[in-house]
Amino acid sequence: MTMLSHLLKEHQAKQNERKKLQQERLEAITPATRLAEVSVDHLNVGVAQANRSQRKLDHKVKSLQIQAAQSAEQTGQWIGMVENFNRALKEIWDVQNWAQKIELDMCSITTTLKDIYKGQRQSAPSWPSCPPFPHSSFLPQVGRREADSP
Repeated sequence: MTMLSHLLKEHQAKQNERKKLQQERLEAITPATRLAEVSVDHLNVGVAQANRSQRKLDHKVKSLQIQAAQSAEQTGQWIGMVENFNRALKEIWDVQNWAQKIELDMCSITTTLKDIYKGQRQSAPSWPSCPPFPHSSFLPQVGRREADSP
């Protein structure tokens, strides 16, 4: 029986040692788990901040894209307005040139009629000479400086 009791004591001692080792493992696992949780929480905070920053950046990018599209549209409208204005100025210039030609033709006709009248009568009244263009004050002064205007 001594042998049996000796084996039983050894077995109980080994069991107690295993229980003690198991308890130490559990005691070591708890702080390690807590450390892992704290580390993960810290990383999650950083990731959450990065995600918030990314969302803010995405929102700003979208806003800037909308503004750029609106600016491009506005610029296109301005370009169209400038082109229309240039076209209108060219048309005004064409009308002014046409009016100059008409006035020169009228002066030529007036001079010819004067010459014919002088030929028929020796004592012709004095005719006014043709005024220099622009004779009509209603015509726009396109392309002339203020110092050039009459």
